[in-house]
Amino acid sequence: MRPVVLFPLFRPVTALPGLGPRLGKLVEKLAGPQVVDLLWHLPSGVIDRRYAPKIAEAPNGRIATMTVRVDSHAVPLNSRHPYKIRCTDETGVLELIYFHVKGDWLERQMPVGKTMVVSGKVERFHDTPQITHPDAVVPLESKDEIEAVEPVYPMTAGLPAKTLRKAVRAMLNDVPELPEWQDAAWRSRNGWPTWHESVRRAHTPEDEADLAPTNPIRRRLAYDELLANQLALTLVRMQQRRLSGRVIQGDGRLRAKVAGALPFALTGSQAASLEEIYEDMAAERRMLRLLQGDVGSGKTVVALMAMLNAVEAGHQAALMAPTEILARQHAESLAPLCKAAGVDLALLTGRDKGKARQAVLDRLASGELPLLVGTHALFQEDVAFKDLALAVIDEQHRFGVHQRLQLSAKGRAVDVLVMTATPIPRTLTLTAYGDMDVSRLTEKPAGRKPIQTVTIALDRLEEVVHGIHRKVQEGARVYWVCPLVDESEQTDLAAATERHAFLRATFGDRVGLVHGKMRGPDKDAVMAAFQAGNLDVLVATTVIEVGVNVPEATVMVIEHAERFGLAQLHQLRGRVGRGEKPSTCLLMFDPQLTETARARLKTMRDTEDGFVIAEEDLRLRGAGEVLGTRQSGLPEFRMADLAVHGDLLAAARDDAKLIVDRDPDLAGERGQALRTLLYLFERDAAAKTLRSG
Repeated sequence: MRPVVLFPLFRPVTALPGLGPRLGKLVEKLAGPQVVDLLWHLPSGVIDRRYAPKIAEAPNGRIATMTVRVDSHAVPLNSRHPYKIRCTDETGVLELIYFHVKGDWLERQMPVGKTMVVSGKVERFHDTPQITHPDAVVPLESKDEIEAVEPVYPMTAGLPAKTLRKAVRAMLNDVPELPEWQDAAWRSRNGWPTWHESVRRAHTPEDEADLAPTNPIRRRLAYDELLANQLALTLVRMQQRRLSGRVIQGDGRLRAKVAGALPFALTGSQAASLEEIYEDMAAERRMLRLLQGDVGSGKTVVALMAMLNAVEAGHQAALMAPTEILARQHAESLAPLCKAAGVDLALLTGRDKGKARQAVLDRLASGELPLLVGTHALFQEDVAFKDLALAVIDEQHRFGVHQRLQLSAKGRAVDVLVMTATPIPRTLTLTAYGDMDVSRLTEKPAGRKPIQTVTIALDRLEEVVHGIHRKVQEGARVYWVCPLVDESEQTDLAAATERHAFLRATFGDRVGLVHGKMRGPDKDAVMAAFQAGNLDVLVATTVIEVGVNVPEATVMVIEHAERFGLAQLHQLRGRVGRGEKPSTCLLMFDPQLTETARARLKTMRDTEDGFVIAEEDLRLRGAGEVLGTRQSGLPEFRMADLAVHGDLLAAARDDAKLIVDRDPDLAGERGQALRTLLYLFERDAAAKTLRSG
């Protein structure tokens, strides 16, 4: 159960003053639905209102706070002209300028003869200082209401900055004092304040230096977040280790048949990864291993060999994929190899119904069916294995930790192998998969052709279309990827729907369209038509990023390539180069490139190594963006930026290991404080693995 002391932070944001249902929705969109989300929404700038000159001393372009007397109101003759209020002090005249406001309201706010304190940016017009729409205007007796240093938060349209600041102030009054979870000597060495003071000071910066990620306060909070992450992973791993495993050791007869049927020899890293997997399966503890391999590095063959090891020992194995199309693809590619080994394989997805589905379930429950490939339909209650020994989960980042635990609960002491084709930098692997052992496939199987990558400016679109028309006449199939589904008012990005219409003028009805807003079956039907060769060009958003296998597709066009992350560009490029023919990837870019975008495109031209690309992506974009891409499924950090706080991640990992070694149930005084930390950063699943205490 979440500690009572944290309850004020886990109320809905609408519990804060000024945030009713409408504004509460905007705050929820900006930061999140709970007060704690606002706590992590830190200022990105400051406005310093401490400069308080006389009117004559106020320099142009600077924010100033001045005490003035209201002399007169000049009401405009028509609404297009500004409303002016003349103010003075003993040194000169200041005009306050307003557009589109009700004059009677301003007269009530600033009656003639009243002394007021005004704050805003001073600009000179015909040598007269003016402030247009001042940020603050209060009577002299209320001058303390103006914040001397005002934090500036990342905002969303429709939410007044003043309302957000007021809600944050109220929240800070409710922030509880929490027991200290950090090691005293470590905190003292870093010169870090308490958690309570760090949070308060993070929201009340005095100057720009307070906003830097290297500032002690920001580093303290980043460390707390990383420690919660590493501690959670260490606890989940420990719980897995506590659960007894079983020895699984096949005799190699089925694997030998598959090896004989393969058109190529296993690569060195495939063989090395299999040795690690077999060793894990033969041990008495449960396997929890991540298999990282670039697109086309042969992960599926490794998975099949591991599954056959379980079948040889008399058990069952299952492979779970995140989408139906990917599950079908796995089943199709594994079928001939399973046939060569004389092993039955079945497919189970959410679409399977009635007698056919029941037949699969019956054979599974009786143990007659050794291998099953499926989607998350494998989690359903009526899916029962006789003796599941190995669960392989593809593209883990589409599934949570809970789901992999759910699948492993389908049998006794189930070993788990997780596969991902998303190359993840080593530092990020620690934050997402720190509870797993890692194997990496670093070579491509023989026969995979290199992909020629070309960058080309968007203003040469007609040229590209002509070139593709020639390729299609030669029998090529083409992917054309756009960043958005529909034209948006705020952006000039090419929309997939619009590009589809444009390409139909050249290619007629042999152009298909898929995007994320389509229904699953409709999407699958278009993909199937492209796979079967009934379409020459497939216009798509990034829904094709993971797992579509069309060996005949040899051209990939990515429009506005500068808008994609490197890892995503690499995933998309991996959709081609899967057959015998040479393949090309065209990266079309807006000629107005930033330096970062230019560096990103150069990396894509220079290398096809996914791990090199992933490290470069982290260097160019920082972890925030790499993690922030929702599709990556990696943990999103609010305080920590791994490009800056890499040293803290290593320290947090070591600290978490030491903590759990000394106090595995977090029962001691520091342990109890660390339980609070886990709940504070919403690592509830890890906290719940602990014995009560």
